[in-house]
Amino acid sequence: MTLRTLALAAALALGGPVWAQTPATAPAPAPAHAGSFADNPIVYFVITDRFLDGNPANDHSYGRTREAKPADDVGTFHGGDLAGLTRKLKDGWFKDLGVNAIWITAPYEQAHGWVVGGNKEFKHYAYHGYFALDYTRLDQNMGTEDELRAFVAAAHAQGIRVLFDVVMNHPGYGDLRSLSEYVNQSKTDKKAGVLWAGWEQATLRDYHSYIDYNDPAWLLWWGPDWIRSGLRGYTEGGRDDLTMQLAYLPDFKTESPKPVDLPPLLQHKPDTHAKALPNATVRDYLVSWLTQWVRDYGIDGFRADTVKHVEPASWAALKAAGVQALADWKAAHPKEAIDNAPFWMTGEYWGQGIERNAIYDAGFDNMINFDFQDRAREAVGTSLDTAKVDRLYSDYAKVLAAPARHNVLSYLSSHDTALFDRSRLVDAGSVLLLAPGGVQIFYGDETARPPGYAPSGDKQQATRSDMNWDAVDSTVLSHWRTLGRFRARHVALARGVHAKLADAPYTFSRITADDRVVVALGAAAARKIVVGNVFPEGSTVRDAYTGATARVTGGAVALTPQTNGVVLLEAAP
Repeated sequence: MTLRTLALAAALALGGPVWAQTPATAPAPAPAHAGSFADNPIVYFVITDRFLDGNPANDHSYGRTREAKPADDVGTFHGGDLAGLTRKLKDGWFKDLGVNAIWITAPYEQAHGWVVGGNKEFKHYAYHGYFALDYTRLDQNMGTEDELRAFVAAAHAQGIRVLFDVVMNHPGYGDLRSLSEYVNQSKTDKKAGVLWAGWEQATLRDYHSYIDYNDPAWLLWWGPDWIRSGLRGYTEGGRDDLTMQLAYLPDFKTESPKPVDLPPLLQHKPDTHAKALPNATVRDYLVSWLTQWVRDYGIDGFRADTVKHVEPASWAALKAAGVQALADWKAAHPKEAIDNAPFWMTGEYWGQGIERNAIYDAGFDNMINFDFQDRAREAVGTSLDTAKVDRLYSDYAKVLAAPARHNVLSYLSSHDTALFDRSRLVDAGSVLLLAPGGVQIFYGDETARPPGYAPSGDKQQATRSDMNWDAVDSTVLSHWRTLGRFRARHVALARGVHAKLADAPYTFSRITADDRVVVALGAAAARKIVVGNVFPEGSTVRDAYTGATARVTGGAVALTPQTNGVVLLEAAP
């Protein structure tokens, strides 16, 4: 029998009229109705240091080293860099996933040395980008300025935006190496500044004995006009969200109207690009430093860290400056810009769900959705509960369908929470990548990246393991790629009105003014899929999962689904 004869025989076996279903070599996907990035963000979040080492020459910048034992090495820099991201861009890794933005951990210069991590279990370096030292310089472990330009250019050439993780709540801790370089101005054998001689020999057990936290030399660090730290000469951290010290990190005084000079450590740092600004506040400096990356490199947006711990006025100022900076860059680089879309911001406000609230008015286009992970875990379980999936989708679409004025990023795994069950990433990928609103793919969810070592005092480290390039789960990857590309073509998944069409197999539609799709989960082999009146009677639809096409008759189509039971229907070209 020919493939066509087999398809006809399968259709006849269903007991109804014959619908012609063509094999996977059928027509290409229909023209995309992707929508704007703001409406249909598919954001890949990557901890750059844990992704791919594209340039081993930068692995030990500032004297950073690795540890021999995996348990000791959990908090060191592992070598991933901008060159590695660029290599995978050129390989098509992100495009094959349907990604339209890459969110990278803060690439600006971090604390050079380490601090004590967990319950004195590991040396904790700033590989994650949350211990800033100099906002005006690229961290050498991330690469060079030319490598950053190459990364942005490679992303833009594929229509992929670049987002920086940014922190305005706090800089990094005072680590021994950085203090020795920019605060301690004496190299004698006597006590000098805040250090004791021989700090290079500090261990996890005696680290703090090398620092005198009551020494007034701490004023040569960020300075009391810049931060709250509780150290001698500094303001104590407050008890409210805006003035507290998160994890004992120094808290920037972004709310202060007082003009300040450059912090002392940057006055002593010969390679900084920071310059004194007339009558500038702490907020003014941070906004200027962060948006200079936008103006110089064409960064398309920010993911703002610890939003609830910085006053809204500072976020609004950052957004306004970002909008102007990106407009300036696009005017100067019209051939390198993806489009004329404005600067975009999403934010991490712990506990934020899908509802629009006042924080959006502080300049946010989007917020990270903390509701999704738990609901997805309940819906996926040990087997997919489609009733719970439909309740999730219905709830989300009611709030996020067009013409909603806000959007979210839903995620399965996060560096701040947990990795999703590695054995359930096929069904979980379906639940995420078919969800209303925007979505965030955490690096390695598409490959079933295993968790790393989890120190007892810092379980988050387990979520930040190295990318599993040598052990990619090909089944998971293929599934995520198929769903991601389908989502990238259809804004209806993100902004469409949701309607359940059938319980078995679970089938739903999403419809916007100019786009429509029908999706089935749990479809058995060779059966009818209800489409109702979503697609016109007699029209041809395409299953984006198998590439097969079928004709709509009696409000249904006959198809042989992929073995995982997922059917992705779109209008055929």
